[in-house]
Amino acid sequence: MSRVPEFATVDPFDGMTAANPGILQNLVGGKWVNGDGRYDDVVDPMNGDAFIKEPHTTDFSPYVEGLKSCPKSGLHNPLKNPGRYVYLGQVCARAAALLATPQVENFFTKLTQRVMPKSWNQSLGETVVTRVFLENLAGDGVRFLARGFSNPGNHDGQESRGYRWPYGPVVIIAPFNFPLEIPALQLVGALAMGNRPLIKPETKVSVVLEQFVRLLIHAGLDPNDVDMIHCRGTDMGRLIEDSRDHIRLVQFTGSSGVAERLSEIMNGAVRIEDAGFDWKVIGPDFHPDQVDYVAWQCDEDAYNSSGQKCSAQSMVMVHNNWADALLPKLGELAGRRNLNDLSLGPVLTWTNDQMKAHIDAMLAVPGAELLFGGKPLKNHSIPACYGAMEPTAVKVSIDAVAGRYFELITTELFGPFQVIVTWGDGDLPKVLDVLERMSHHLTAAVVSKDVDFQNAVLGATVNGTTYCGIRARTTGAPQNHWFGPGGDPRGAGIGTTEAIHVTWSHHREVIMDQSSIPGGWEIPPVS
Repeated sequence: MSRVPEFATVDPFDGMTAANPGILQNLVGGKWVNGDGRYDDVVDPMNGDAFIKEPHTTDFSPYVEGLKSCPKSGLHNPLKNPGRYVYLGQVCARAAALLATPQVENFFTKLTQRVMPKSWNQSLGETVVTRVFLENLAGDGVRFLARGFSNPGNHDGQESRGYRWPYGPVVIIAPFNFPLEIPALQLVGALAMGNRPLIKPETKVSVVLEQFVRLLIHAGLDPNDVDMIHCRGTDMGRLIEDSRDHIRLVQFTGSSGVAERLSEIMNGAVRIEDAGFDWKVIGPDFHPDQVDYVAWQCDEDAYNSSGQKCSAQSMVMVHNNWADALLPKLGELAGRRNLNDLSLGPVLTWTNDQMKAHIDAMLAVPGAELLFGGKPLKNHSIPACYGAMEPTAVKVSIDAVAGRYFELITTELFGPFQVIVTWGDGDLPKVLDVLERMSHHLTAAVVSKDVDFQNAVLGATVNGTTYCGIRARTTGAPQNHWFGPGGDPRGAGIGTTEAIHVTWSHHREVIMDQSSIPGGWEIPPVS
């Protein structure tokens, strides 16, 4: 049996230590199993202790059998097993009610914070978004996801019907930065549309998804509806490559390099949410009474979760009208962040040496200036395999980013780092050209009250989730709007009915033609 506490029974800060590590389990064929008997250590990101043991799974045969067990038409669809829509709506209702209790809410918030250290409010946000998402699907919500349409035909008895149809056997690969929200929303969305998922969480944070799956089963989910595997990323790549004939779709959230490799392996049968060098443009209409708010939102967007959000503000392009008032406030706000309240925390995919090398390369750009930060954090026990860096901002000119240094300046550093570009009257074509040249288009913000300026930027860009107005942000993946990249036909969405449709179902058209054959009909003569 797993020594990881069943959800909401033990404070996760007390339940997992180096002396008493949590031992994770895989779910396959409806049963929790111990993998192959070998384990990898997961280290505590705050002190380096090996506090979780994760199965080192390399025997994929039972997971392949799980994929084979699901037909292309799914476990259910509008014409097969429709009672499963009702059953899954009930599961969502019970799971949402559990997450609404203070004990369970605190458990998942603390567990998320333990493996992906960030502030309490940031961790709580994942739990709340997941709960509200489940509330949205409760009752008839799952059924309504499968709503189709009909159109009249050409004659009596003819009608065309459009359906949302599942893919069947699918794979989900989840990231580290949102240990609960992203895998939970994608998993439930996949199940709701009739698919049977095999899901792999990121190794550093996989305990969170395991506990969420246990919660779903406690809420009534049939454990045979999903398989969950703990394994290394390279091993998961091998599983997919060897079993691609039995996988109808891979949904991946993570790095662009892995996304492109999976796209090649699966011959394009992927839905991806990968890297995003996310930008914010602050327009020429200066509003002195709004500077404090805009500065606060920039700080939140750039440095919450230590910059490790797929929607984190990577570049803010500030019109000169704002620069003198805004830029000093950014440094002041960043200076308040610290490890004590986890408004700063470990960087799980970049080391200090790697971040320092990128900052130094940025500062070598002619005219570049370090506005604040740039130094490693002191007086902590974060292991050297992770980064620990001050919130950092490097300022460059619009000519630098629009010219020969574009590739360097628009390289995403997945940590507490942002680029600040100042621009002036007459530079808008350069700004729009920079945005056009970017390769990934996840989130963006247009900070302005000028409708003409808003339309000029919005009309020339393609980012899938774009905030607009004086309160515009870049970060946020709530359940009340689509979140996902734009401009890529492989893009995955999350959060809404439209996102679930695009990611987890395809369109099927059935043309009913069932009236009586008209009298006097005969085979037309050959002309």
